[in-house]
Amino acid sequence: MSISVVLGSFYGDEGKGKIIDLLAQDSYIAVRATGGNNAGHTIKYGNKKFSIHLIPSGILVESSLALIGNGVVINPKVLINEIEMFRNEGVKIDGRLFISENAHVIFPYHIIQDKLEEAYRGARKIGTTARGIGPVLQDKVGRFGIRMGDLLSGIYKQRLEEIWDLKIGYLSTLRKLTRLDIELPRLQDVIAEYEEYALYLKPYIANTTYMLNEAVEQNKNILCEGAQATLLDIDFGNYPFVTSSNPTTGGIISGTGLGEMASNGSVNIYGVLKAYSSRVGEGSYVTEQDNEIGDKIRDLGHEYGTTTGRPRRCGWLDIPALKYAARVNGITGWALNHLDTVGKLKKIRLCIAYQRDGIITDEFSANETYLQDCIPVYEEFEMNFGDISNIKKREDLPENARKYLARIEELTGVPIAFIGTGADRDDIIIC
Repeated sequence: MSISVVLGSFYGDEGKGKIIDLLAQDSYIAVRATGGNNAGHTIKYGNKKFSIHLIPSGILVESSLALIGNGVVINPKVLINEIEMFRNEGVKIDGRLFISENAHVIFPYHIIQDKLEEAYRGARKIGTTARGIGPVLQDKVGRFGIRMGDLLSGIYKQRLEEIWDLKIGYLSTLRKLTRLDIELPRLQDVIAEYEEYALYLKPYIANTTYMLNEAVEQNKNILCEGAQATLLDIDFGNYPFVTSSNPTTGGIISGTGLGEMASNGSVNIYGVLKAYSSRVGEGSYVTEQDNEIGDKIRDLGHEYGTTTGRPRRCGWLDIPALKYAARVNGITGWALNHLDTVGKLKKIRLCIAYQRDGIITDEFSANETYLQDCIPVYEEFEMNFGDISNIKKREDLPENARKYLARIEELTGVPIAFIGTGADRDDIIIC
């Protein structure tokens, strides 16, 4: 039995889907543990591309089960659309997809609240995807939430009635303050809409924590899919420009109930990164290249958001940030993507430290004021190598590529386990 975890090491969009898809081939259960439809994985499967926001990527492996854990927040409409997408492509769903009864449900008022609160922030906006993720997690912590199991019992109708005046009152106040012309939902319309969702999703709702721990007892392989990334973590990320959950290792445990992770020394925790870096949304980004180089990296790497289509901010790889991610998550191996992308550039840079107040340091802090005062210290590397997509052994890579990879390992103290060499599913080196 093995437990593998795939996490983002920077600000997200590192290409976790490709690594997840690979590891899912040998897993009995693939489980998504955190986030919601504010995150997306793009999987290239045969001649088709799938953009997945809620269903674990392991659904494409017919021998595995796909679980959505209690740490995920669910927009039923989005989930049903994904189920239908896979069905239309001939992917078997029934008997393979299960949703935690404890996962919280997104309602229309959460999405409206997200938009209004972002407008209220004005110049200090977060860069939210406006999918209702933050507000539904506010309700979860405030104990106003409604869970997937409540859809089964029908008690969600009573709970909606109990909190409706509170929700609409708050939204009305926000609407006046922001002067945004947003129509507010009606209670009976929402109840009727979610009755249909409850009927559709009923066969998929289960006690996923029991299923996972039963799989552990049966020595089954389990793959835990992370969403977002370390520097977007609500506790360890670049607050307040973060997501509303814990996409780090701790969030995987609390988002699944998989306590075995805390005691099993054979857990593999893979930190996914790119050979460069990127970020979506607001906040500090020490190695950002807001210039011609950044534009070129964006074009070469096709850096546009899976969920929003927004162009990503691009820059160089940041070693202090990666060392921080390795410590916070207990990363045992890197999964590095887009080596082929930097290979199309003549020269690239690697941030090995920061200069701050005249002192050179490799200390990373997610504190916004700290990062604003950091100046990157770079090493330069020659690249400019050709197509590497067919290479299957690390030792067969061009010398310039090998030097760059070795320096990353040397500085972080973590070995590279996987190397992405192209866009296709099989363009990868397993080290």
